[in-house]
Amino acid sequence: HVAVNRLTQALILGMSRSYVVVPGLFTVLCGVHLARAQSDVDADFSQPRTNFYLRAEESHRILINAILLTFEWILMLLRAVYLSVLFTPSIAMAPFADSFGPEFRKLWLQIVHQTLEKAGPAFIKWGQWAATRPDLFPRDLCAELSKLHTKAPQHSFAYTKKAVEKAFGREISEIFEDFDEEPVASGSIAQVHRATLRSGYLNRQLKSKLVAVKVRHPRVGESIKRDFEIINVIAKISNFVPALNWLRLDESVRQFAIFMMYQVDLAREAAHLSRFIYNFRSWRDVSFPKPVYPLVHPAVLVETFEHGESVSYYVDHVEGHDRIKHALAHIGTHALLKMLLVDNFVHADMHPGNILVRLSQSKRPRKKIFKTKPHVIFLDVGMTAELSKNDRVNLVEFFKAVASRDGTTAANCTLKFSKKQNCPKPDAFIQEVKESFDFWGTPEGDSVHPADCMQQLLEQVRRHKVNVDGNVCTVMVTMLVLE
Repeated sequence: HVAVNRLTQALILGMSRSYVVVPGLFTVLCGVHLARAQSDVDADFSQPRTNFYLRAEESHRILINAILLTFEWILMLLRAVYLSVLFTPSIAMAPFADSFGPEFRKLWLQIVHQTLEKAGPAFIKWGQWAATRPDLFPRDLCAELSKLHTKAPQHSFAYTKKAVEKAFGREISEIFEDFDEEPVASGSIAQVHRATLRSGYLNRQLKSKLVAVKVRHPRVGESIKRDFEIINVIAKISNFVPALNWLRLDESVRQFAIFMMYQVDLAREAAHLSRFIYNFRSWRDVSFPKPVYPLVHPAVLVETFEHGESVSYYVDHVEGHDRIKHALAHIGTHALLKMLLVDNFVHADMHPGNILVRLSQSKRPRKKIFKTKPHVIFLDVGMTAELSKNDRVNLVEFFKAVASRDGTTAANCTLKFSKKQNCPKPDAFIQEVKESFDFWGTPEGDSVHPADCMQQLLEQVRRHKVNVDGNVCTVMVTMLVLE
């Protein structure tokens, strides 16, 4: 009777706990085997039945996981085939990019740009990152990839509504009085909607009901993870190609993948905002959006909506107003130096789209000269950089050397920017940098701006295959972008 009871139990359990035929049969067979084993060794019904149930549950879970894993591998294989076809034109043209004149190279750069856009968020973000690495890639390629900042996909409002309600467990109308269906901005990770909060969610720190709701794109985390597994395989293969080995693509891709997955978590961005707000708590001319707790979730972030014009409007399009431009240069320089030297917490994505300027009217109208004061707002703090103490000291010495035209010191500092330096001819690199800096120190070369000196130095870094760690290069390029 014991054996019959357990065989019956195995049959019922297998068919009730399984949602496809194969897992059911597998569970039944496991149950039969366990039933026979238990009937031979134990006459106690209660404990064996519990063990049997748990083992059958475990066998079912293992099989379902195996099926899901197989499905994931099939998806990855199909994705790899699609990417292979997509990248074939740009890869096939690459060896001839410099052989058929500037027009052919321009066409190749445009194809690379369009290919990365079509490949999805991981590749768009990688292109944006590559645009900040003139130490690894040619300047014209960096310039073309920098255009990826301006175009990004959008998802439907239906998905936005579903994501917000799932994140906060309430109807969207219970949280917001008004919610714009059209996004005001969209990036490779998320898009931003303008909305008006209901009074119940306001606290003393919020002066306005107007908020920005940042919603992560659907399945972007899974998509990025799958793509980076493919990219990582390619990067590991590149280690066996002598011409690409010095790039250490596998290490840089691994660092960038971690960096990207941090950006996917919008709750982490809220933590970054809180840290920046605290660091700049005594500054009147610099601010950041405030996260609206408890409306913070890895997939949805609600923050204060900040008004203002892009900093590029004042730099490139506004004639005159030198006083405002000088004030902006002063604020930007001191804010970056504070991030780098005081806080060791640097906003690593400070392109013009992420810097707003707001002109505040003075409360003393009689003082015409001080009528308007610029206020700078930094947005989108998902990407940040922190340096070790040695890297910070080395970077300061590097910038001092660039400013004083000391080529030997600048070259030596550059060689220290990686713990695994693989420069094949460091002496030749130092000599070339010294000659460049010696020229910049002459009356003819004195007109060359220090930022241009840095750009040319990064070109020399690329030609001599000097390794520069990612965080250090991020800070260097951030300073170039701000300048």
